[in-house]
Amino acid sequence: MRTLLRPEIERISEYTLKERPCRIKLNQNENPFELPAGIKEEVLRRVAAQRWSRYPAFIPGAQIEQVARFTGWKADGVLLGNGSNDLLQVLFTCAVCPGRGVVLSQPTFTLYRLLAETLGAEVTDVPMTGSFAFDVEGIIAAARRAAMVVLCSPNNPTGSQLLPADIERILASTEGLVVVDEAYVHFAGSTVVPLLEKHERLVVLQTFSKAMGAAGLRFGYALMSPSLARHVAKAKLPYAVNIFTLTAAEVFMEKWESLKSWIGVILDEREKLFRALAGLEGVRVHPSHANFLLFETLRRSPSDVFTALLGKGILIRDVSRYPMLARGLRVSVGTPEENSEFLDALREAV
Repeated sequence: MRTLLRPEIERISEYTLKERPCRIKLNQNENPFELPAGIKEEVLRRVAAQRWSRYPAFIPGAQIEQVARFTGWKADGVLLGNGSNDLLQVLFTCAVCPGRGVVLSQPTFTLYRLLAETLGAEVTDVPMTGSFAFDVEGIIAAARRAAMVVLCSPNNPTGSQLLPADIERILASTEGLVVVDEAYVHFAGSTVVPLLEKHERLVVLQTFSKAMGAAGLRFGYALMSPSLARHVAKAKLPYAVNIFTLTAAEVFMEKWESLKSWIGVILDEREKLFRALAGLEGVRVHPSHANFLLFETLRRSPSDVFTALLGKGILIRDVSRYPMLARGLRVSVGTPEENSEFLDALREAV
């Protein structure tokens, strides 16, 4: 196999997630509330009326215009993808290669490093502070010679958030592409999208997989300057988003005012979870601007706590192999009932 593939491919670790049977699934930062039946029926009705034997529009202009209105950005600076991960891969393909490096803040979403290493790019990691705040000065120092900086805000798995002023400082002090992954932005209360007007090197990624409750449909988008979008689009695969997903996205954006009410419920539950975890002996919990919480187990090992919870049918995420997170576990905010069961089980496990 060595003679068939580039050496980088053999050396890197794959992105993987083991499927585990469970009653309560709190491991992937999904929206715990299912879409209303009426919205599903409307999507199915519209899809049924289309010709499935035909490709989607080569440029899905109607949905691009909708995303532009939804985000407040220019339509010719919008690229749609099969989830935001699809667009991450396109951006990495366009920006990095051997000799063109990437700067990451750690700990963060592991896919960033995998994509960089697949392309043979050198990765420079900048550790977060002890309280899991972004080291903005460290990022700037590392990024002065980098082709690309990728920052997740709010960050997975820590829940930390960069302020628009932080991104402006990074842009003012560096020369490469600055990509801000805002997968969890709807739980955070602020976005860096307004900065796009002033900065041609900024790219903002958002997704319908989290707050929209549409992880199974795979729809994401990248926002950037129209001049940059024209070039990045050259590396996109044609017809990457199917008619079902395009139609569903259309309906979700039309119905967003009614759908987004569940965000308030999730935020209330996050705060209740945070207070409960903060009151547990043997647990250290960290503030979050997303729909999940990072906590550390101080007495028992994370793997023991993870296994004890799974034994009760509750699946969370063991992140103890991430940098700086040797005692770390991450739990998604579930429904009130799910969160209550999780806390009861955790009290016994820790």
